[in-house]
Amino acid sequence: MTRAEHNTVTPADQSHHAPVPEVNPGAGHNYTSPVGAPDGVITLKDLQVFYGDFLAVTDVSMHIGSSEITALIGPSGCGKSTVLRCLNRMNDLVPGARVEGAVAYHGIDMYGPNVDVIEVRRRIGMVFQKPNPFPKSIFDNVAYGPKVTGMKVKNMAEVVEEALRAAALWDEVKDKLKQNAYGLSGGQQQRLCIARAIATKPEVILMDEPCSALDPIATAKIEDLMADLASTYTIIIVTHNMQQAARVSQRTAFFTAQADDMGHRTGRLIEFDTTEKIFSNPSDSRTEAYITGRFG
Repeated sequence: MTRAEHNTVTPADQSHHAPVPEVNPGAGHNYTSPVGAPDGVITLKDLQVFYGDFLAVTDVSMHIGSSEITALIGPSGCGKSTVLRCLNRMNDLVPGARVEGAVAYHGIDMYGPNVDVIEVRRRIGMVFQKPNPFPKSIFDNVAYGPKVTGMKVKNMAEVVEEALRAAALWDEVKDKLKQNAYGLSGGQQQRLCIARAIATKPEVILMDEPCSALDPIATAKIEDLMADLASTYTIIIVTHNMQQAARVSQRTAFFTAQADDMGHRTGRLIEFDTTEKIFSNPSDSRTEAYITGRFG
């Protein structure tokens, strides 16, 4: 089947398992070597990311499975967040960013010339390191995504309640939905951001160190929430907390960075396997050294 045959136009409010529709390309980004049918929800093959002439990350090939949590770990500057942002084309917003290799969603070339970037980000939501609620009410924060993506919603109140319940926040905010989201605690704000991502009915949720700005109690709530969400959503999390990766994920990818003669550091995927194997019997000595604290 050709790429054009894969990229079927699909209304935004249909099942999140449908192909990403063919609409309008992002500009100024080079993309090569699309992959065929993947073994998982998202498939990366020989991924490289450049910022201008700088090669930020290279040699990334992996299959992200459905309804499981995948953790990306490794020292600072090894390309974890760069790779994560490739998965819903957030790097398109960075001047000079260029992606080579393959990123496919259910076999669809995500960087293909006719892919709707807004639809990509609806199907693959993102939660950032620091809670970033909008300066709006709690209700309007959750309703924002369905509105801007053009989802056909009969009852927005039901959509908001469903998302807040899924984010384990409804009981705490149901009587103050009109209040400004900035009045919530840090942990509540992060769960609100998760609810905001859920409201667009994604299949995949990307999380970039979602607990790094939170206290241990709020962190535990987010981890419990991730475990609950994994039955419905595919979750990919970047974390510097190896204990967190071991607790919440089913698969783990270990990245490290190598410096060239000029001191420029390029991230590289070293090992990708089940979390149990990565933490108990890694295949690469560099993974073992990082896991045991000998470097990084």
